[in-house]
Amino acid sequence: MTTSNTSERKKAIVIGSGIGGIACAMRLQSLGFDTTVVEKLDAPGGRAYVRKADGFTFDMGPTVLTVPHFIEELFSLERDCAMLGQPDFPDEILGDNQRITSGVSGGPNTSKYVEIIPILPFYRVYFDDGTYFDYDADPENIRTQIQKLAPEDLEGYEQFHKAARAIFDRGFLELGYTYFGNIGAMLKVVPDLLRLDAVRPLFGLVKKYFKSDKMRQVFSFEPLLVGGNPLKVPAIYAMIHFVERTWGVHFAMGGTGALVNGLIRKFEEMGGTLRLNAEVERIDVEKINGKRTATGVTLKSGDTLNADLVVSNGDYASTYLNLVDKKHRKINRDALVKFRKQSMSIMVIYFGYKKADGDPDLRHHNIILGPRYEELLTDIFDRKILGPDFSQYLHIPTLTDPSLAPEGHHAAYTLVPVPNNQSDLDWDAIGEEFCETVLRFLDERGHIPNLRERLVYKSFVTPNYFQQTLNSHMGNGFGVEPVLTQTAFFRPHNRSEDITNLYLVGQGTQPGGGTPSVMMSAKMTAREVAKDFDVPDAIVNGSPKMAEEAAPAIAAE
Repeated sequence: MTTSNTSERKKAIVIGSGIGGIACAMRLQSLGFDTTVVEKLDAPGGRAYVRKADGFTFDMGPTVLTVPHFIEELFSLERDCAMLGQPDFPDEILGDNQRITSGVSGGPNTSKYVEIIPILPFYRVYFDDGTYFDYDADPENIRTQIQKLAPEDLEGYEQFHKAARAIFDRGFLELGYTYFGNIGAMLKVVPDLLRLDAVRPLFGLVKKYFKSDKMRQVFSFEPLLVGGNPLKVPAIYAMIHFVERTWGVHFAMGGTGALVNGLIRKFEEMGGTLRLNAEVERIDVEKINGKRTATGVTLKSGDTLNADLVVSNGDYASTYLNLVDKKHRKINRDALVKFRKQSMSIMVIYFGYKKADGDPDLRHHNIILGPRYEELLTDIFDRKILGPDFSQYLHIPTLTDPSLAPEGHHAAYTLVPVPNNQSDLDWDAIGEEFCETVLRFLDERGHIPNLRERLVYKSFVTPNYFQQTLNSHMGNGFGVEPVLTQTAFFRPHNRSEDITNLYLVGQGTQPGGGTPSVMMSAKMTAREVAKDFDVPDAIVNGSPKMAEEAAPAIAAE
């Protein structure tokens, strides 16, 4: 363990205020570190930044919340009392009544900061022929819809349900918080993953059980929400189906930005510090006791912030390529970092429009699939081209929370998966035209009739926003692509192999992307920090009183 000051509390710096970064900062504060979050933008959130314009409020990034007890756990933290040793999945959230389907779905501590409510159905999935499937957690409702759209797949659904449950039980409940810091940890679980058929591509597993194209799409699209190609992500991602079925899909009233603000408020109440408009120029590294050691950061303003440890919630590739001098990187060399596959990107169109009588019965979350599925995915991930058609996720939060728009209006965004900037696409030239094409589709296909006449606000972001504003390598939307060769041990590590006291957190690290996963990543990273800094057990596992008595120990060698 390296320390810069043995008479004061140790200091931690977290680069980036995405949900993973905030969650990690809260956990470091609870471990006894004085923690500062430095954020490039003028408000917290990272990908969960909020755009406000003309009376509309738009979440710019994640809008699907699952596993609400992860959120409750964060709001239950206290300064110098991490309680990392508590069960990750306590019995009370695994019983028969664990999934809340009505009323407030936030726990008692969450509800002090933000109101979180369940959303049903989870998604309405529209097919290109105009039919749709309401995706939720009710097995009888699922069976009724399969009977209507693809009765030949009823038995296949039962078998898929069993397979997804087995993968969820092993892959999420038992292994979800496993940190694969060495190949041995990975090898121990390979036999189980093979037995569960969890390493083949997800779409291959789905095809094994479903005959109709519609059901294959319904039960394989979800990895797209974390940047994964259903044709290539390992079948362990089938557990998403059971994660949602077990704990539901939820929404923070006021938008995901309200959740971010609640987490920041809790972090500051715990004694943490947030610095906005504070972009990092470099992570400072010195040789201490013969080891390359992170000693703080230098901001683009010229300010230097010293610390005993640094955690980057920034993009994995950009962290190493742009913030760490290559002379300090023996493992995460340029060649390795650039070799890793980056996830797809997205174009997101934010728009406000006037309500009208007789509007179609859309839902809060709508998945609108195009005429092609496998070919479109190949265009996006492999050929890296814009094809003749597209699919999209249409989010209309004002169906749940009208306060996000002026009276008589809806605030919405539609997200279109597109290639990252390894393509030759010139978004400055084609962005506006593509935006109009997507909005025209929503209008002319009857999802939002006469949309262009009712439109009162419009803006959009392209892969350039992710690359230039969020510092995402190649404009990726979700970090390192979740393919088998970039999963578990093969995914970037939460503890840097190159530099002592440098850690990573968020979607580019283990376990992966998505709001629940980055919260899990924060807990995994915090556990590694606790080990490395010999944080007293009373702080890691004990009661607030025990932790208060033990807290001075973290300031000592």
